[in-house]
Amino acid sequence: MSCCVNAFGAYDIRGIVPEEVNEELAYRIGKFFPVLFKAHKVVVGHDIRLSGPGLQKALTRGLTESGCDVIDIGQCGTEMIYFATAHLKLDGGIMITASHNPKEYNGMKFVRQEAKPISGDTGLRELEAQVAGGELPAMAETAGKVEKFDITEEYVKHILSYVDMSKLKPLKVVVNAGNGAAGPILDVMEKYLPFELVKVYHQPDGSFPNGVPNPLLPDNREATAKAVRESGADAGVAWDGDFDRCFMFDEQGNFIEGYYMVGFLAKAFLQKNAGEKIIYDPRLTWNTEEIVTANGGVPVISKSGHAFIKEKMRAENAIYGGEMSAHHYFRDFSYCDSGMIPWLLVLELLSQDEGKQLSELMQERMEMYPCSGEINSKVKDADEVLARIEAEYGPQGKVTRVDGLSVEFDNWRFNLRKSNTEPVIRLNVETRQDEALMQQKTDELLRKIRE
Repeated sequence: MSCCVNAFGAYDIRGIVPEEVNEELAYRIGKFFPVLFKAHKVVVGHDIRLSGPGLQKALTRGLTESGCDVIDIGQCGTEMIYFATAHLKLDGGIMITASHNPKEYNGMKFVRQEAKPISGDTGLRELEAQVAGGELPAMAETAGKVEKFDITEEYVKHILSYVDMSKLKPLKVVVNAGNGAAGPILDVMEKYLPFELVKVYHQPDGSFPNGVPNPLLPDNREATAKAVRESGADAGVAWDGDFDRCFMFDEQGNFIEGYYMVGFLAKAFLQKNAGEKIIYDPRLTWNTEEIVTANGGVPVISKSGHAFIKEKMRAENAIYGGEMSAHHYFRDFSYCDSGMIPWLLVLELLSQDEGKQLSELMQERMEMYPCSGEINSKVKDADEVLARIEAEYGPQGKVTRVDGLSVEFDNWRFNLRKSNTEPVIRLNVETRQDEALMQQKTDELLRKIRE
């Protein structure tokens, strides 16, 4: 077989084209997917990567040869596959994307009925085994059909239903699609919104002429920040390539950490839906817990990662879930993550706070709970580091292990977790109203981790 199963990860497929991800791999996935997941009709789409159309063609050939009908929505964002799967009541969906990876990468994300994720625990390992060594299923007696379908208008109308359009003010907003898939969707949304959109890197271009669309990288933030400052915008928004994450900037061009956005959006939902449950991850917690409790909600902690968050949200029937990595999940969006809903909710809240700018709305929370942001350290033995740090800090603090190691003290806490895919330890530190202590403890822990 001229493809490599090394591209299979915990939640999706991702690898370099054509060495790890290629049309032979896509074809084999198409052949096995309907058999493993009892799928008779699936939706397929791709982001703006140059290898996307070829991979989709090979995938579609495999699906139809197995008797599966295909709804082809073409170039799209990942969340449009989630939406189409649930909205059209299909048996599954496959998105061809490598999210924020460099341009030489591509991959796939999979969902089953109701847009439930297919991950390592729910069928991805079985798909990997069949693709690697299984004998291809026989051709179906009747080949599946392919139907091209434009779901954009239905998707956009659903996204806009999350805000009260009558409360939105004519704000000026910088929108940076990063030459990813968000641009065409923003053009459709613009017709319905009162905002003046200042467009940056707006045209989809899989050659990524302005760098990989990943606003988590500090070097990638300046284009948005500069446009906000120069245009006098009220806010800025930037997306990754498949726009399942969005990142906010205030009117001064300052990047807003995803952690504070979780509390901000939780408040937005609880103001309209008192008593609901909010899911959050254990890396940084105090700000979210306080806001949820103060607004009459119920905070529920979950292990990080989209499959875990979605599972917990379904189990708890939570209205909203958020991770500090800028993934935001919504019950009425099939418990899936969206990069288009959050910025609209933020601007709805900004429209309602008379005279207040976004920096004012966020600054108070940032001062109350200063945080380090996630800091990665390469280590030889992640388990040894975790054990050593726990032995030193655990006896004096409260230890929890929802995801990695969390140790909490009266006025500071930290979370340390290892990567699933590389020899890396990820550190997050936060304090109660003490920036200096946060910096001191961050430096202290990093020294010990990197010994």
